[in-house]
Amino acid sequence: MIKKIFLLLLFTLLLVNCKKELQDADVIVRKSIEVSGGERFKNSTIGFEFRGRHYSASRNEGEFSLSRLTITDSDSVFDILSNHSFDRYINGERIVLADSMATKYSASVNSVHYFAVLPYGLDNKAVKRAYLGKTKVKGRDYYKIKITFNEDGGGEDFEDVFIYWINTETFKADYLAYSYEENHDLGLRFREAYNERFIEGIRFVDYNNYKPKDNDEVLENLDLKFENDALELLSKIELEHVLVSI
Repeated sequence: MIKKIFLLLLFTLLLVNCKKELQDADVIVRKSIEVSGGERFKNSTIGFEFRGRHYSASRNEGEFSLSRLTITDSDSVFDILSNHSFDRYINGERIVLADSMATKYSASVNSVHYFAVLPYGLDNKAVKRAYLGKTKVKGRDYYKIKITFNEDGGGEDFEDVFIYWINTETFKADYLAYSYEENHDLGLRFREAYNERFIEGIRFVDYNNYKPKDNDEVLENLDLKFENDALELLSKIELEHVLVSI
């Protein structure tokens, strides 16, 4: 009898702990990163084409090099961002940039690489994660996770806010939304992942990129607007010719 009571209490405790864990944003994000490639990201070289430009990312235990190559009829522009600096080369010659332009170009390079490997990076020290609860999108259950950034280490756009919808069964991030500053106003975007593929164990997706039809929408409610066809398809975010070396 005592053994049965003990086992019942142990089982109840395990259920409670499991429930608490699945309401922990840090745990959910870590699991999402794990199923999307996990440790493979940390020592990898990833190359892809995006909107006519070639991008390459090399990562080695915290050290990184993110590049973008733009080739036109007469010129080539090579941008490279690392832990230590940003440099621009035009036709092979390094160009001295004003700090404001270097910040602008490095942010644009980083943004493409950032979205290409999500949710990798969401466990960084500068990232603040918050659990917003569970919801349904297209009949499936999702954890709703809010992502914000510390000013220290959060980059130029540290004030941006993201929401991720992470599938409760697969832990894959199938939807995301974000707010950003646009001409001294607030812009909103909602993205729907599609064309999932795993290359060398790393998950890549493309996105349908939506914007609200009305300007007074709330970021946290964009999933409801998506369900009610109240978003406008703005563009498609497609990575082409993806190559990975581990």
